[in-house]
Amino acid sequence: MKTIEQNITPGYQNPLDKSFIEFKNVYKAYGDNKVLNGISFTIKKGENLVILGRSGSGKSVAVKCLVGLTKVDQGEIIISGEDITKLNEEGLNRIRMKIGFLFQNGALYDSMTVRQNLAFTLQHNNKSLNENEVEAAIKEALQNVGLEEAIDKMPAELSGGMRKRIGLARALIIKPQIIIYDEPTGGLDTITAREIIELIRSIKLKYNATSIIITHDLTCAKYTGDRIIILKDGVIKAEGSYKDIENSEDDWVKSFFEQ
Repeated sequence: MKTIEQNITPGYQNPLDKSFIEFKNVYKAYGDNKVLNGISFTIKKGENLVILGRSGSGKSVAVKCLVGLTKVDQGEIIISGEDITKLNEEGLNRIRMKIGFLFQNGALYDSMTVRQNLAFTLQHNNKSLNENEVEAAIKEALQNVGLEEAIDKMPAELSGGMRKRIGLARALIIKPQIIIYDEPTGGLDTITAREIIELIRSIKLKYNATSIIITHDLTCAKYTGDRIIILKDGVIKAEGSYKDIENSEDDWVKSFFEQ
């Protein structure tokens, strides 16, 4: 069996320099708990950005702010030239329609088959599709994650890795401009985690979506991220390629890689 280093080549660097997502001096606190303390970073179109950080560092709150589920206290979040912090709920919903989510546990509807799970998401985003168009989109999404045969299965019949794949198919079926991966390899064995990493990389090449990958898994970070930021206490402690960060002289950053 090939090692992950042999099986996955390093990610390509997108030649586009224009920022697609930008956080500008973003603050967020819950009472006295200051979760984000003026973070600023950009993501280029087609880039995979990995956000690393221990529990409570602000990773999940940053993503909630990005999709408008949490309002920032101060700062701007720009998506494709539009400051989403100024949008009303209708405007936010328009932005959310462009975002695909892979949740940590797959978050499938247990009472629906795989086909029904995917159809529900697609029809929620695009009510104008006819039955044949929906079926074709479902089969394409399942083909992209290698699970065409699971179309009529119930979530309870799927392994953890299969649930992640179906969750990813559901994210892809809307042809998103942005994909958010929440702990994509969390709770998986080494071989299944490697398969998910390979899927993330192949999806980057096929869809050229702009992706944010929240993870604790350094292997996932290394092989899926074009760039990595590490959050500590709501601020960016390190930013750069995996190699840049791994070779940091900062004691705290070095300790992160010695877990």
